[in-house]
Amino acid sequence: MKKVLFMSSTGGHFSELLQLKTLFKKYDSYIITEKDETNIGYKAEYGDKLFFLPYGTRSKIFSYIFKYFYLCLKTIYLFFRIRPRYIVTTGTHTAVPMCYLGKLFGCKIIFIETFANSRSKTLSGRMIYPIANLFIVQWKEMVNLYPKAVYGGSIYQ
Repeated sequence: MKKVLFMSSTGGHFSELLQLKTLFKKYDSYIITEKDETNIGYKAEYGDKLFFLPYGTRSKIFSYIFKYFYLCLKTIYLFFRIRPRYIVTTGTHTAVPMCYLGKLFGCKIIFIETFANSRSKTLSGRMIYPIANLFIVQWKEMVNLYPKAVYGGSIYQ
């Protein structure tokens, strides 16, 4: 069975990732997101298949630098613990180090640009676009910004 890592930051990106829930059962799936009070309850549902990274926001730049450094170290640990063949992500900054590490070790990278942006590129989208094996946008207009992207329509069912 293919080992697939599903990854996103918390909040709306995690809500989008959960729209792929039917795929979690089709593969040997693992989930990584940021830890906060809104998603801690998912540990009961996904058990040892769910991992958390530290939550950090760029609005508090000084503490963010240290949290992001720790996030990168934990990303390396989780990558070698899980050893995925595919990484599917809805973004954001949390996913960038994992995607680059995965690409370095031969993983296929699938990025789904957020539904929240219909007219501009996200920072994580700009960073992952060059290495993505499949880059999916949810708005037709976004194909103009990402020419190699595939229009997939809304992820929400």
